[in-house]
Amino acid sequence: MTLRRRAALFACIATLAAASATAQSADWPAKTLRIVVPYPPGGSSDIIARSISQAMSEALKQSVIVENKPGANGNLGADFVAKAEPDGYTMLLCDVGALAISPSVYTKLSFDPSKDLRGVTMLAYSPHLLVVHPSVPVSNLKELVAYSKKNDLNFAVTATGSAPHVAGVALERAAGARWQYIPYKGGVTAIQDTVAGQTQILMNGMLATLPHVQNGKLKVLGVSKATRMPLIGDVPTIAEQGVPGFESGTWQGILVPRGTPEAIVQKLNKALITAIRAPEIRSRLAGQGAEVVTMTPAEQDQFFAKERARWATVVKAANIKLD
Repeated sequence: MTLRRRAALFACIATLAAASATAQSADWPAKTLRIVVPYPPGGSSDIIARSISQAMSEALKQSVIVENKPGANGNLGADFVAKAEPDGYTMLLCDVGALAISPSVYTKLSFDPSKDLRGVTMLAYSPHLLVVHPSVPVSNLKELVAYSKKNDLNFAVTATGSAPHVAGVALERAAGARWQYIPYKGGVTAIQDTVAGQTQILMNGMLATLPHVQNGKLKVLGVSKATRMPLIGDVPTIAEQGVPGFESGTWQGILVPRGTPEAIVQKLNKALITAIRAPEIRSRLAGQGAEVVTMTPAEQDQFFAKERARWATVVKAANIKLD
């Protein structure tokens, strides 16, 4: 085959592929959509997924189901979505910050989040709360640091290499504290054991942690946000307590397999933003300490790249590695 004929063949194939994608986008959605949450039920991502599924279903005129696929710090479910058909019917709702950390922590990650997934929109931001069991005799970060140098303290983390874990490491190093990390398979069990006193310290998203502060089962020492949160009164930020610039949190967002047609990504973006901005959902999340934050697909991809670079430095300094 001559070069001219080969070029013509490739052009024809590209035209047919584009036409097929256009037709697919025009008919979409034609069946049930699913939101994969790569963590156990009850955590921040699961709460948000179930909050928006009905509103999203109404916006798209199709059923939207939530499916939990926990394991490997969220990487099991993320891998499932990364390898799914790029047709817009399978979405990943997860802590985007944690997903950005994974390439730095795992030496044998079965997928590349930057290459195999693309952003649709961010949904909400929930700052981390630094909390302790009520039996720990401290009332602020300075007292906690001093206490940690004389007493054995166990720090519960949702999983090794998770966003709360890496944030805890960053705080420990910056504040000069000392504690032992106890890994769990999700935020729910990490919270439960801290409430029970089996672990003494926890950093976790405000959305899932605040109810336990409000009922007195956990004591809050600081919030990892640039400004104070009126919802928890006069609790100071971690930055105010001797760790300038410290900020971390749980960023829930939606991603889809790379190669999903742009028209479908844009339709998903519109439907998701409509759902998360619904007054009743926005109000409910705000009452639990989560701020609605939406982005364009390009903005979310840019955010992901910045988070990946930011936390890679912390992971390298702390030598956190998993197979």
